[in-house]
Amino acid sequence: MQELNHTQIAQRLDQLTELSVALGASINTDELLERILMVAKSMTHADGGTLYRPSADGRSLCFHISVNDTLGIRQGGVHGDKIDIPAVPLYDEHGDKNLSSVAAYSANFRLSVNIEDVYQADVFNFSGMRMFDQQRGYHSQSFLTVPMADHEGELVGVLQLINAKDPVTGAIHAFTPTDQRFIEALAAQAAVAITNQRLILQLEELLESLVNLINIGIDEKSPYTGRHCQFVPELTMMLAEAVHSTDTGPLADFRMTDADRKELWLAGLLHDCGKITTPVHVVDKATKLETIFDRIHTVSTRFEVLMRDAEIRALKAKLAGGDHAAIDAQLAQELEQLEADRQFLRMANVGGEGMKPEDQEKVRQLAKMRWLGPVIQKKEPGGEEPPFRREEQDFLTQEEVDNLTIRFGTLTDPERKEINNHIVMTIRMLESLPWPKHLQNVPEYAGGHHERMDGKGYPRGLTKDQMSVQARIMAIADIFEALMARDRPYKKGKMMSEAMRILGNFSLNGHIDPDLFDIFVRQKVYLAFAHKNVDERQIDHIDESKIPGYTP
Repeated sequence: MQELNHTQIAQRLDQLTELSVALGASINTDELLERILMVAKSMTHADGGTLYRPSADGRSLCFHISVNDTLGIRQGGVHGDKIDIPAVPLYDEHGDKNLSSVAAYSANFRLSVNIEDVYQADVFNFSGMRMFDQQRGYHSQSFLTVPMADHEGELVGVLQLINAKDPVTGAIHAFTPTDQRFIEALAAQAAVAITNQRLILQLEELLESLVNLINIGIDEKSPYTGRHCQFVPELTMMLAEAVHSTDTGPLADFRMTDADRKELWLAGLLHDCGKITTPVHVVDKATKLETIFDRIHTVSTRFEVLMRDAEIRALKAKLAGGDHAAIDAQLAQELEQLEADRQFLRMANVGGEGMKPEDQEKVRQLAKMRWLGPVIQKKEPGGEEPPFRREEQDFLTQEEVDNLTIRFGTLTDPERKEINNHIVMTIRMLESLPWPKHLQNVPEYAGGHHERMDGKGYPRGLTKDQMSVQARIMAIADIFEALMARDRPYKKGKMMSEAMRILGNFSLNGHIDPDLFDIFVRQKVYLAFAHKNVDERQIDHIDESKIPGYTP
């Protein structure tokens, strides 16, 4: 066949240009590879073609797409049937390079191979091809095999074309040197595009792995928070999909692309990443006196000292000739009262929904009891250990009183501020990262889940209009998961009816978005999440007509 004229060459250059633009815009690797093969086949008028990809271990070439017009074969890729062709080994059983297969040879040496007639060639083993021809009634003749390698020389794939045809007569002829040069140029473009996609995918995988690394750190530090970091993104996506599918109401126009979903999912995974800076004794403070350990045991020991002192006084009174019966009665009464006070402080140490003012006052009164306790003395640098001594002192320190009189939960005001600071740290950490354009909203989505619709939330006091729908979605997911969680050391998981009542009231008082809450209930997102992730014993009957802020 004659070489191409200037017009035909110009047409091929146009095809290459169009493919370059398409390769730059494509985000689906399978679609990209299929287009590469079909353009190569069209450019050379080939009857068939195959695109190989290296296996994960780099030991073989796997058929990725295989097409033959005459036989009506289309396997692999986006639109083809399932590939049923065995892979081509790149090495033999001794570990030497496979030189018998033309595709393996091209891959191993990064060289193009142009064969005019495979039935006349004796360099490569075409027994498999000949068997294929015999079984299908086909005649393979000309082959053009071109390797695809990236900028570092790493094999990306192999492009193989079969039976170049005259576009007018249909006669089979050899692939020309011009055909080969154009396909090599196309293969080089394709390798760059594939490599770029692979690098993008690797960067995305690296980013997600780093996110999981942070969550592993949080999980190891606080298993309760780690579990929360997995469930909140899941519930966030469930509610987001429900909003996406809604075609009526104020949120009917909300839609998400796959990129939007990835961005929101990542934000969900990172929404509490700032807790990695929060002291674990604050994050997991199960009781009011807990720090590294629960100091109620220290308080209990002081009662033992008071009881021992009471017994010593009784013994001394008996030795002094006192009435034994009266002394025993008084001792029993005193010990009973001390034990009652000890049990009261044990109960006061447990966080609750609201400590009564009279109980808070009783703690303060008990704090004024006197006991003979050790005095902590600092050792001077280079000096001797100070002698041990005891002196009379208040039964409870002021810090213990402050903790035991906490009205709600287990955290003091400074500790609560420390907990709340996690969202500030989350925002600082996320805003310090150079997010690409398609992930630039991650800090806003993740950093807004403690804001309120009425502007009374934290840390920025944003209102509903200042928040994205995604951030408002995450706020509901965060609250509901926290209410239902039964693995927190400082509270029990709530029954679902109570959690929905609390959320309903939140929708009425400006805490959460009432429009999103309506979808949360109407689409039964809460129920789907609960059946998957919540203890069935917490899932009681819900009369949706009685949920505050919701109209069936």
